[in-house]
Amino acid sequence: MAEIINLRQVRKAKARAAEDAKAAENRVAFGRPKKAKTLQQRRKALEIERHEGHRLERGEPEPDSSP
Repeated sequence: MAEIINLRQVRKAKARAAEDAKAAENRVAFGRPKKAKTLQQRRKALEIERHEGHRLERGEPEPDSSP
């Protein structure tokens, strides 16, 4: 005699397994620890600050007095 299965339960279990697999892929692709994220943000801010620190100030061009 064959084993009786509930098709609704099988369908839901299959959907759950697919969602779990997708979640695992997303954790690998997008998951980074908070410490790593903040470290990268601090490094980028420091890099921008250093870059802007080397900028030469340009004021208004002085009007030419010669006719």
